[in-house]
Amino acid sequence: STSRFCSDRYSITRSITMALTKKQEELMKKHKKHHTAQHMTMMRSEMNKGKTFTQAHKKAMDKVGK
Repeated sequence: STSRFCSDRYSITRSITMALTKKQEELMKKHKKHHTAQHMTMMRSEMNKGKTFTQAHKKAMDKVGK
């Protein structure tokens, strides 16, 4: 189960991470040549949370740059 109830009013939920698809892995491999390790780490983290490649890239550019 992804949630555990502490009482009637409160619940604690764990975030569910997703594995990258084969296509996403291939895109990341090509993308890696043009961006820093910090950028790539943030992108991978966001994609594991369910963001698309483009959404993750935009957020990484805003937060850490190239």
